[in-house]
Amino acid sequence: MRISELSAETGVPVATIKYYLRERLLPEGERTSATQAVYGAAHVERLRLIRALVDAGVGIAAARQVIEALDDPPENPSHLLGMAHAAVSPPIDGDLDLTAAQALIRRWGWDPDVCGPQQIAGVARALDGIERGGFAVPETTMTAYLAGIRQMVEAEIDAIPTASAGDAVRYVVLGTVLVEPLLLALRRVAEELVSSERFGASDT
Repeated sequence: MRISELSAETGVPVATIKYYLRERLLPEGERTSATQAVYGAAHVERLRLIRALVDAGVGIAAARQVIEALDDPPENPSHLLGMAHAAVSPPIDGDLDLTAAQALIRRWGWDPDVCGPQQIAGVARALDGIERGGFAVPETTMTAYLAGIRQMVEAEIDAIPTASAGDAVRYVVLGTVLVEPLLLALRRVAEELVSSERFGASDT
């Protein structure tokens, strides 16, 4: 298909496709002349992945890292997770105190050094915000958080495709980028349902 047809197939404007080509996010099509190229199903799939990343807030540089991992997948599945998380995590603030975050992670019985520094910083940033807001998570609630998250993550890791490194990268990256908003939305739905069960439905 020509670039106009690729645009129609994916809903991505031609100008944007050309930008992704320049940024090396999308591979070149097969040249039919000096000014024409044709594109196939692989380009459609790649474009949809790029748009999913960009729409989820992943920057072009981080998206390029993800694409590079697709083209040359790391052998260790743990490295896939690190790459996916690095793509969607803000940079580390050098002044951030990581002590409380490291202590919380140790409550899992895990070594914080195994985790990526951006993820430790993310926990530290969240804990700092809770403290500055004058809020404290009750001990029993935090214990339930840790247990629930562990169970959820074990199910996620068990579901990582193993037949293809490319499929594994796609699952990990998109699962990280696209599922987190769903988890937040489901948490809020569950809070309303449980609150209604405990205290009665609200008069809205």
